[in-house]
Amino acid sequence: MADILVVDDDEDFAAAVAQTLKKAGHEVEVVLDTKSAADRVQRKPPDLMVLDVMFPEDDSAGFTFAREVQRAGGRIPILMLTAINAKFPLGFSPQDIDEAWMPVAEFLEKPVDLEVLRNTVTRMLGSGR
Repeated sequence: MADILVVDDDEDFAAAVAQTLKKAGHEVEVVLDTKSAADRVQRKPPDLMVLDVMFPEDDSAGFTFAREVQRAGGRIPILMLTAINAKFPLGFSPQDIDEAWMPVAEFLEKPVDLEVLRNTVTRMLGSGR
């Protein structure tokens, strides 16, 4: 059982993600903003984080937060799960993963099939990414 932190301002979506991961046997906490996520990471680093990009205060807050977490030395595997391409057709994809700019282990787009999400999390936890 892994400790997973879900960081997403969409409460309904975050609840669906949490429920899916709990059914897979994980302990899941949901926070709705990056400040709460930073507090949680400092207090108790999760085994894996599911992170959105866009938040009401900043459309790129998830990118910034991922860089802050990795710069702080918290080698937490991050699954970036976002609808940024739907709002801004910039074509972000797994090919954009980069240690300096987008330091995440995986990138999935919303809407996501919850089975794909569960399988991705399982693979990430199994590979130590």
